[in-house]
Amino acid sequence: MDNAMMIGLTRQMTLRRAMDVVANNIANANTAGFKAESLLHESHIHHGAETRENSDDIHYVNVRGLGRDFGQGELQLTRRPLDMAIEGDGMFAAEMDDGQWQYMRDGRFHLDTQGTLVTFDGRPVMDGDTGASIVLDPGISDIQIVDGGIVMQDGVQMGRIGVFDVNNLGGLSKAGSGRYILEETDGGDRPENLINPAVRQGFVEASNVQPVLELTRMMTVSRTYQSVTKFLNDANELSRSAIERLAKV
Repeated sequence: MDNAMMIGLTRQMTLRRAMDVVANNIANANTAGFKAESLLHESHIHHGAETRENSDDIHYVNVRGLGRDFGQGELQLTRRPLDMAIEGDGMFAAEMDDGQWQYMRDGRFHLDTQGTLVTFDGRPVMDGDTGASIVLDPGISDIQIVDGGIVMQDGVQMGRIGVFDVNNLGGLSKAGSGRYILEETDGGDRPENLINPAVRQGFVEASNVQPVLELTRMMTVSRTYQSVTKFLNDANELSRSAIERLAKV
């Protein structure tokens, strides 16, 4: 396969990945706490055969990884006492069955049958002071979040919503359901709880995806893919014509 075809095919592969990322952003435009993603590219240099007159390298396109925009999403008022949103830096944490912590910005919380504060899918929300789960009295409806995440119930402090300082955002990998896993550090320490974070009760942070921008990107990717496909078809037709002419010689 000649160089033109290889360059075109590698570009098609990256465009397909880009379309998947854009489609996923659009699908999660209404998902609480979702952060927009984008594809990161890099140039891969292939050293071809060299001559005295021409020693140009060939540059292919590779996918380097996935980037995320952790910018603030809009805070939407719900008036539910256990809905919480972080204004500014930090992430909530939930504990999985294996004891691993996962981090998220989705603050749609509720109480389970034992009174434990849990995420929308039933995972315990971590206390910033104790690193344990937060247990409330399900029979008391008076719940207030004050002074940087302190949970007050009927005037009594029951815990503090953990808002953790994840400095290495690049070390986060997707775990599904809008949550992330933080790669283990050298010391194995978890992120520290932020002092006096801005936790807004009765709000939920919306996705920071901009649908109009993502639709524009989708059209751009689609048109570029069509252009590359036409280029490959033209290159293939040119090669076929050249072979036919050589066969007649």
